[in-house]
Amino acid sequence: MRRVLMLAALLGGGAIAQTALPGVLTIRFLDVGQGDAVLITAPEGQSLLYDGGRSEKRMTQLLTQYGVKSLAVVAASHADADHITGLIPAVQMFKPRFFLNNGIAATTQTFGKLTAAVQAAGTQGLLAKDQVINLGSVKVTVLPPPPNMPRGDQNLNSVGLLIEYGAFRALMTGDGETAETQGWLRAYLASKLGPIDVYKSIHHGAKNGDNPAWLKAVRPSNVVISVGPNNYGHPTSEALALYKGMGAAIYRTDLNGAVTITVQPGGKYSLMAEKGTGTTPQAAPPRVTPQPVPR
Repeated sequence: MRRVLMLAALLGGGAIAQTALPGVLTIRFLDVGQGDAVLITAPEGQSLLYDGGRSEKRMTQLLTQYGVKSLAVVAASHADADHITGLIPAVQMFKPRFFLNNGIAATTQTFGKLTAAVQAAGTQGLLAKDQVINLGSVKVTVLPPPPNMPRGDQNLNSVGLLIEYGAFRALMTGDGETAETQGWLRAYLASKLGPIDVYKSIHHGAKNGDNPAWLKAVRPSNVVISVGPNNYGHPTSEALALYKGMGAAIYRTDLNGAVTITVQPGGKYSLMAEKGTGTTPQAAPPRVTPQPVPR
C-alpha cells in the first residue's frame, strides 16, 4: 500500500509562511551550472527543494534571490556532489522537517557535511519508498530506486518525483540510467507515467540516460536540461535527437538560465526562461507558449 505523507498536517502553520501566488504551483529549474536543483512551491506556500547543485554559495544566493522563507522538504535524488552540495546551506538556513534520500551513504566529505547539517537541524531522514507526499494541494509521488539496483552505483539508485497539480504533471528522475528506467517501466504501468507536461532530462542529457522505450512511456511535451560547462559532452547529440524526435520543446539552463513553470488550478501552465525561449520543433504540442523574461 502506498504511504501518504500529509505535510500540511505535520508541519503546521509555520511551514506555510513561504510567499506563494494564490492557487498557483511554481516549479523553478534553477541555474546551478553542471548540476541539478529544482525548487517546488505549492499554492499554500510549502516548498520542496529537489537537489541543490554543486555550490553552497550559489544555492545560498538563489534561495535569497527567490525569497525563500521556509522549506518543508529537501530531497536528494542521489548523493553525488553536483546534486547535494547546495542542500547543505538549505538545511542550515531553513531546518526542513524531512530529508528525502535513497538511503545509500556516500564516502565523501560533502555527504558527511550534509548529514551533519541534517542532524544539527533536527531534520528527519525519509527513506525513499513507494509513497505520496502531499505538499499542500500538490501531489508528489516518490519513485524509489527499483529493486536489485547495484548498491554501489549512486546514479542507478536515483530517487524520482512525479509532481501533479490538477491535470498538470512534471517528472524528475535524477541521474538514473537505462537500467533504472527499465526497472521503473516494470514497476509502473507506462499509462501511469505519461503524458508528462514538463520533464527533467535524465543525467543532464547523458548518452546512457534517456532512451526510446522510456521516453515512449513518458511522452514529454517539454524537456528541461539542467547543465553547465562540462567535459562530459552533456547534453549529448543522442539525447537531443531523442527529445526532438518526441516533438518536445527543449530548454537548457546553460543557454536559457532558470526555467520557471507556473501552474494554475486545474493544470493550465506556462513556461518562462530567463534567456530566450528554448528550442521548439514544429511537431511540439501547441499547448504551451514559452514567454521570454522582459529585458
